[in-house]
Amino acid sequence: MNRPKTIFCDIDGTLFEHMSPHKAAQPNQKPILLEGTIKKIQEWDRKGYNIILTTGRKESLREQTIWQLSHAGIIYDQLIMSLGGGQRILINDLKDDSLMPTAIAFNLVRNKGVAELDI
Repeated sequence: MNRPKTIFCDIDGTLFEHMSPHKAAQPNQKPILLEGTIKKIQEWDRKGYNIILTTGRKESLREQTIWQLSHAGIIYDQLIMSLGGGQRILINDLKDDSLMPTAIAFNLVRNKGVAELDI
């Protein structure tokens, strides 16, 4: 059975050019969208992937972050906030009917974007 993939994707330094938390908190701050971001997000959406955006931004910046994503044209299914700056570790089980890994991680160079990912 071919199930839809779930993409967990960071925001700052991955979709938007990285900015300090203080700058991101400024009202109506428009972040710089990294090249190829919209095209890649639309590709994932067309493939039926679940797009979950993650960020270390504080929960108090949710409204500002939603505004920034909306104005940039970034669509997503869920937004997870307040992850902090430490390592993010995904733990998942293998399905009985498959030897294919059910969790994969990509560590991207900051501000290079997601355009070249082949998921």
